[in-house]
Amino acid sequence: MLRRGALLVVDVQLDFCPGGALAVPEGDQVVPPLNRYLELFKQSSAPVFASRDWHPAQSKHFKEQGGIWPPHCVQGSAGAEFHPGLLLPEGTIVISKGMSSWDNGYSALQGVTENGTPFAMLLRRMEMDRLYVGGLATDYCVKESVLEALKEGFAVTVLTDAIRGVEVEPGDSERALQEMWGAGAEQATFASVRGDLQAKVASRPPARTD
Repeated sequence: MLRRGALLVVDVQLDFCPGGALAVPEGDQVVPPLNRYLELFKQSSAPVFASRDWHPAQSKHFKEQGGIWPPHCVQGSAGAEFHPGLLLPEGTIVISKGMSSWDNGYSALQGVTENGTPFAMLLRRMEMDRLYVGGLATDYCVKESVLEALKEGFAVTVLTDAIRGVEVEPGDSERALQEMWGAGAEQATFASVRGDLQAKVASRPPARTD
């Protein structure tokens, strides 16, 4: 059975890119490959979601309140904006997470839309059953989003040419990848995803004219 797939771009925000408050090494290098995926999914009329950290200024996620991270992606701040080179198409649905003072907000599946609809609920309403996931960071928000999506019953394909890790400890990203593969996630790069989507478009029944 063909699966209905959507693209999830995880947290490609300025604070996670070089020069940001919590920069992922080479984090901005995910932008060009993600733009290729964004154009591909747009051409295939497949949904696109973009998650973002959207923390309050006072959050247990931050060191000052007992967390492990410096303040980043504070609601309404310049650092919380998506990377300006990221070409999100019209109709992209933004998923905000980590919005309460007690919420770490690692997983996009814990996020909500602008009108408050939980992301997992929205995916089910849209009859989506596969997520193609890229973005930042491999060893935190990408990993947690993938693992929770799998637990929620969605198939997940990780776009290995469009992710980067924080690497707080050397090897964190590789360990995260192995955890995702062990949980059932698949991996792909642009060429294979393009072929998959094109095959699905070609297999759609023709529109009725009567």
